[in-house]
Amino acid sequence: MNKIYFQGTFGAYSHLAALSINPKAEIIPCKTFDECFLLASKDPKSQLIIPESNRITGNIGIEYLIFEYRLNIYSEYFQKIEHNLLGLPGAKISDIKNVYSHGQALSQCSKFIKSNNLIEHVRADTAGSAQMISKDQDKTKSAIASSLSAKTYNLEIIKKNIENEKGNLTRFLIMGKNISQPEFAEKKYITSFLFKLKSKPAALYQSLGGFAINGVNLTKLQSYPEKNTFDSFFFLCDLDGHIEDTKVQKSLEELGLHCQDFHVLGVFEADKHREK
Repeated sequence: MNKIYFQGTFGAYSHLAALSINPKAEIIPCKTFDECFLLASKDPKSQLIIPESNRITGNIGIEYLIFEYRLNIYSEYFQKIEHNLLGLPGAKISDIKNVYSHGQALSQCSKFIKSNNLIEHVRADTAGSAQMISKDQDKTKSAIASSLSAKTYNLEIIKKNIENEKGNLTRFLIMGKNISQPEFAEKKYITSFLFKLKSKPAALYQSLGGFAINGVNLTKLQSYPEKNTFDSFFFLCDLDGHIEDTKVQKSLEELGLHCQDFHVLGVFEADKHREK
């Protein structure tokens, strides 16, 4: 049976995404993102699923692990985020005084929290907050988490879909040690890579010219400082297209002329949510 590592506890949105991708896999929780990457890097038969960015709140902050481990990206998956207020069975909204969750979940539900005068408590993750509520057995406490968390920890959904904006999505990356990519066909692909430029004036400007000349669309370009310095940066990049496409190859060849370091992280089919 294949293993999929995720950060958090059972009931987390990462757990929900893993079930959607491969419900037959052995899904294993990890305490930290670093542990997910470490375990997946040691076991070629395993994968990890990691949240990379959120449509509303932006990047999750795991780029440094992508740079460090350089695991292959097999696919992307967009998980719909529907936050719920969870409490003990029988609890009502009038009973709730405190709400616990991950900082991003609290931020994404700020209007509901303020309108109900709830006291916020930041925790490491959403599902862990639900687990705590179940253990404490205090009707004044609640958690913001998924419906899977409610089922997992025998909690009641006091209020569904309390997020500020509907249609929120988190982009997950499915990664592993083995290198694998789909054959080039008439489909929409994403090529993901990282690079570090040579130290010279206007290096970034010059390095990106090949993409404009060849008509290749960059959908992500994010800088991240190298360890212990703010003078040297890595860049994490996604582009529309397959690496075997001639115009993509020409663009990357031009980029390579300006790089100290270049590494392809993966080629995979674009998720259907990109079209919406």
